[in-house]
Amino acid sequence: MMRAVIDTNVLISALIQPQGVVGLVVRHLRDGDFTILYSEAMLAELAGALGRPRIKQKYGLTDDDIKDVLKLIWLRGEAVEPAQTIQVCRDPKDDKFLETAVAASADCIVTGDADLLVLHPFQSIPILPPGDFLRQLNPS
Repeated sequence: MMRAVIDTNVLISALIQPQGVVGLVVRHLRDGDFTILYSEAMLAELAGALGRPRIKQKYGLTDDDIKDVLKLIWLRGEAVEPAQTIQVCRDPKDDKFLETAVAASADCIVTGDADLLVLHPFQSIPILPPGDFLRQLNPS
């Protein structure tokens, strides 16, 4: 089964626009089609971003919505303890995704973030936009 690091922006976008391409990523996660790899730093960023009052109000997110996505990650995911510090990304906050992917020997990193996409591939790990990831999950 494919093991992927999913950037926070993809997960947030999927909650906000469940009908879009990013929504399909979460639907495949819910269906158990891949394993999401995550670190404590990634979960903290996700919970913090989703918990911002401005975000919750603007998109109508409830505490239950936030708990549900975190439970899904715990249920379908694999916790990773990054073994090394990586400092290569233009946005230092994105290095945690690289650290998690390298520590877990991930099959890919899924992101819409140009600061990560420009590094494709990173240490032989593909960095893919959500649409490319979905095509790999479901090759026709």
